Amino acid sequence: MQPAYLPWSGYFNLIASVEIFVFLDNVQFERQSWQTRNRILIDGKEHTLVVPVQRATLTTQIKDVQISNERGDWRRAHWLTLRSAYGKTPYGSQLLTLLEPLYVGEEETSISVWNQAIITRLAEALNLSARFLPASKLDCPGERSERLRALCQALGANTYLSPRGSAEYLEADGFALQDRVKLEFQSFNPRPYPQYRRMQFSSHLSLVDLIANTGLDYARVYVSNPI
Repeated sequence: MQPAYLPWSGYFNLIASVEIFVFLDNVQFERQSWQTRNRILIDGKEHTLVVPVQRATLTTQIKDVQISNERGDWRRAHWLTLRSAYGKTPYGSQLLTLLEPLYVGEEETSISVWNQAIITRLAEALNLSARFLPASKLDCPGERSERLRALCQALGANTYLSPRGSAEYLEADGFALQDRVKLEFQSFNPRPYPQYRRMQFSSHLSLVDLIANTGLDYARVYVSNPI
């Protein structure tokens, strides 16, 4: 999976379901994507946090995109927004204690490394045991299924777990027919949970919303459901 900013619970369900999780950091960067943004709730209303990045060409890979500080201290702005959004939630202090080291004093300039740091910290807090590897370190060539096939071979994998959104192109490329690697698809469906000042459940928000409202123990069970 591409390293996303403050991903949703389904992203962590994938992590909980595998032994090795590969950050696909050597594919084309997309400015209007989850690589730089995600949604939280503020007083029951959806709000999008966006990480500013420097201009990049259409062929720039995610690993080469740099965070921009031209518009001021965005980390402090995001941190203050998270504090305001979740400071009064049942487990807000648990969430903020977990995230504070990443936002206060952090000076990472790579959007890929920054996102990976957040994801691994949240995964560790949830006691998820997957081993993380960036695809750029494995040096596997190819596009789409060809690249995934090479990654599986490099890691000696016998099963590849894919999100449902990739099913069409994987099946079109004949991924499962050309290899000894078994192809499985994620079947995670987010269940409603109580949300601060929100009457109707808002789905697919950042995992931080789940943790702030239900706590790490519940969030661990929530993302670890069988695929």
